[in-house]
Amino acid sequence: MAAILLAALVALPAPTVLAAQGAAVASVANPARLELRWEMQRQPAGLQLPQGGSPARFTLTNKDNAPLPASGWSLYLSGIDRMPAGAQSNGLVLEEVAGSLFRLRPGPDFKGLAPGQTLEFAYRHRDSVFMPSRSPAGPYLVYDAAPDMGVPLPYTVTPLKEPPQRGKVGSPHSAVTPEDTYWRNARAELLPASKVPPVLPTPLALQTGAGRLVLAGRPVIKASATLANETALAGSLFPSSLPAGGGPALRLSVGTVEGQDSPEAYRLTIDARSGIDIVGNSAAGVAHGLQSLRDLMPLPGAADPSLPELTIVDAPRFGYRGFMLDVARNFQSKETVLKWLDLMARFKLNKFHFHLTDDEGWRIEIAGLPELTTIGAVRGHSAKPGVRLQPAYGSGPDPRDPAGSGYYSRADYLEILRYAAARHIEVIPEIEMPGHARAAVQAMESRYHRLKSAGSRDAARYLLNDLEDRSDYLSAQYFKDNVINPGLESSYTFIEHVVREMAALHREAGVPLKTIHMGGDELANGAWEKSPASEAWKRKHGLESSADLWDYFYERVDAIVRKHGMFTSGWEELAARKTRLDGASKLIPNPRFTRNGFTAYVWNNTVGLEDLAYRLANSGYDIVLTPVTRMYFDMAHNANPEEHGVNWGAYVELDTVYDFIPFDIMKDAPDAARAGKDRLTDYGKRRVRGIQANLFAETARDPARLDYLVMPRMVALAERAWAADPAWATTLDQNKAAVLHRDDWTGFVNALGQRVLPRLDLDGSNVAYRIAPPGLVLDGGRVLANHVLPGMVLRYTSDGSEPTAASSVVSGPILERGMIRVAAFDRQGRRGPVAAIESP
Repeated sequence: MAAILLAALVALPAPTVLAAQGAAVASVANPARLELRWEMQRQPAGLQLPQGGSPARFTLTNKDNAPLPASGWSLYLSGIDRMPAGAQSNGLVLEEVAGSLFRLRPGPDFKGLAPGQTLEFAYRHRDSVFMPSRSPAGPYLVYDAAPDMGVPLPYTVTPLKEPPQRGKVGSPHSAVTPEDTYWRNARAELLPASKVPPVLPTPLALQTGAGRLVLAGRPVIKASATLANETALAGSLFPSSLPAGGGPALRLSVGTVEGQDSPEAYRLTIDARSGIDIVGNSAAGVAHGLQSLRDLMPLPGAADPSLPELTIVDAPRFGYRGFMLDVARNFQSKETVLKWLDLMARFKLNKFHFHLTDDEGWRIEIAGLPELTTIGAVRGHSAKPGVRLQPAYGSGPDPRDPAGSGYYSRADYLEILRYAAARHIEVIPEIEMPGHARAAVQAMESRYHRLKSAGSRDAARYLLNDLEDRSDYLSAQYFKDNVINPGLESSYTFIEHVVREMAALHREAGVPLKTIHMGGDELANGAWEKSPASEAWKRKHGLESSADLWDYFYERVDAIVRKHGMFTSGWEELAARKTRLDGASKLIPNPRFTRNGFTAYVWNNTVGLEDLAYRLANSGYDIVLTPVTRMYFDMAHNANPEEHGVNWGAYVELDTVYDFIPFDIMKDAPDAARAGKDRLTDYGKRRVRGIQANLFAETARDPARLDYLVMPRMVALAERAWAADPAWATTLDQNKAAVLHRDDWTGFVNALGQRVLPRLDLDGSNVAYRIAPPGLVLDGGRVLANHVLPGMVLRYTSDGSEPTAASSVVSGPILERGMIRVAAFDRQGRRGPVAAIESP
């Protein structure tokens, strides 16, 4: 089962047994009665802080009847953003443990904290931090007298009420006001139901008829035995409330969809007399046709159980339509993974990129290497190295924390593979290397020490790090020891073992592995530079630099992958080479691997690298477009502090995803920004396999947070991956393009608000998608309200109270005076954020 934790793990002692740890601990404050608060602070007027700096403070209150002593304890916490190691305040010192784990310790001037007392620790973040999801998390206290015992502290975060650049025109970090939201929403209007596009993603061709097919009962399904999965899906589309007999004929078949070469093409015909026919070029095409039929079905509980007469001929634009889920940073259960596979299938996505390993967790059972899961899949406090991984992302001291610890057993993974295959989704596992590999590195080092102490001659067989390495580097997540060493033959033995076992799992599931994603991103500068093993390897193989060593490493990795009948995929760094131009760092296409058949997932389109994906494609690499500024769903929607997510790359609103044009990434950029950037050649266009959205889960500790971050942005991803370029994307006349865009956007958001999301509310899908705040604006003596998704129910109050599911519905201008508060509600009464405006 998912989230397996080894039975040998013993729970940390509870605070009530502190006395059992000895008199030195029993006479001091119980950590559970120490209250910690973290506050983001606004920069004082007139004080110029360093670029991106953010003032913050911890406030610690002792609510116990015993003191927090002057020495002999540490307060641990983790954070996404690096805090200033060495900072001191009120006798306390901030120290960096490793990566994002820090601790506050008493310095020589600390006098202790008596019962009832409060102290502050003020410091300055190195980056701009104003979103609660980026705050330090998971604090716990450890007494030196009980070094294996970590006790969580009651903890609150006090956010800023607005971002730090509220008045700065043009800044992406400026506040988004209800007025801003109103005018952004005003680009779309409410459409009558008859004008709402009937299917998302938009089909290639749709021809409507004049009549309707009445659903008098459940359909009679006719299909071959080879379409058993599709037959089951077809049956699930029709409500059980319909009579068992008397329904229309529903015929499913694999045949030929005229004019369409894609194996995923389908033709759907609904006729009032003959019933429903779905023909696909393959079973996948039939399944896609059924998902379109789902879209056309009346909403659960609708008074008119009928379907419109129509014919749809449809095929995807891209053969690769992907979604990546990171389960390494914060673990997600098998059930959550299956839920997202269902949602992917619903919107015709077909590639599930499974980010199984990273610095903070290894999440897949590998036969023969139990340490990968007994150590690499477990996070929690330990005084001894090599027992488990350190806490991260708020997982705290307890190794039973479900987000910090857990992995998929072989049985779990087989079930996931078969579940995906039944929905025509390819699972592409990712094994991160050579960077982002701390979980594996630590697990294999622990294995080495255990076997060596037992006298084994084979202790170093899978060792991944050079124990004499003195390289000085810092990874993107602030680790100094997270890299697989390419100068050790044992590194390649480990990779061979893991690749072989992954391939065997896929064969056992009946879905042979076509490609494995071998990582490659964010190798820290300086890694390997002072490793005796790497230096010896370079001399042995005539390599001049670390860049050459990188090439050697991936030549070996690619040979291993090919040996098992697969091709190699990885992040863009696999296809790029670091060099320098005029003294500055530059990434260029690496000529060494253009003939190896690599697929590069290109995420970096930040300033200066906007055209990197096109340069790689033009040079001969197959690529998947997954740009951080458009397709990273862990990015917050905007800069308002109440929004969840990160913002290191961009802010990604629903329309940010919708407006992405795969073959013209910089379409909406000013001319000056486009100058000197490579465009995609016709040859390069043929190398673009498709597009993918990524969800890195640093801030997503529970399934509801995943729902919020991914939906409904996933539908915009599906639209761009499946449908052809809309006319507004290729029209040269900017005024005409603006009109076309407004029409298409209006249709898309009306389909979401009136049909797609209400269906998720009513059909038991259990998706806590983001309900955006409404827009508000004063118009004379009235308040106008709107929503990004026309059709969402808006409710309001005028007495300053919070709107509820029983509050008045916004049906036009709000004429009451006072503090007007408005919120959107889904069909189950779930409320989104409240927007407020004063109506004098």
